[in-house]
Amino acid sequence: MPAINLAIADDHKIFREGLKATLEEYTDLNLMIEAANGIELVKQLAFKSPDVVLMDIKMPEMDGMQATAFIHENFGNVKVLALSMFNEDKYILDMMKAGASGYLLKNAEPQEIMDAILTVYKKGYYFNEHLSISLVKQFMEKSTLRGKGKEDTELNERETEVLKLICQEKQNTEIADKLFLSVRTVEGYRTKLFEKTGSKNIVGLVIYAIKKGIIDV
Repeated sequence: MPAINLAIADDHKIFREGLKATLEEYTDLNLMIEAANGIELVKQLAFKSPDVVLMDIKMPEMDGMQATAFIHENFGNVKVLALSMFNEDKYILDMMKAGASGYLLKNAEPQEIMDAILTVYKKGYYFNEHLSISLVKQFMEKSTLRGKGKEDTELNERETEVLKLICQEKQNTEIADKLFLSVRTVEGYRTKLFEKTGSKNIVGLVIYAIKKGIIDV
């Protein structure tokens, strides 16, 4: 796989330096752009084309939401991964509506940051477990991510039943009771669903189910 070209936009230099140091060990990444606000970022995008932008939400002059909307409108191939200290649904949904392809908290572990970058690059989206299922459904109602699921992945009838119940936020014990299965069997189906759909978490399963028309928003 070719190196992923990366941009970092954050007005806190200490955080930028820390993030750069964290990502230096990953040879699959190439830091192409570093910016302290949205205007600096947009100016550099005229000459350089990163694959993924790590975008802070709160920045002076042009904030992350404004910059994300501009990128979504003018540089459609560039994926924005929002970085924020805020975990409220409003901030997440606003960034998604602006065109962000994922949302990551700034206190995330280095491996999660790398996983998020890779997932956004390969799949076009990344959401972690902090994102509520109801919020996923709101976002997916009008999302351009619809219809981009793995076309070669087909679930059997039982896997589909389990997936539907997972999307209803049912626990393994509830799913087992509903389908007359053992909890261990349900755990096996859950593991298989992650493998077959390539999802990292429950949010990924919900997005897959919506894109494939298994559940409605």
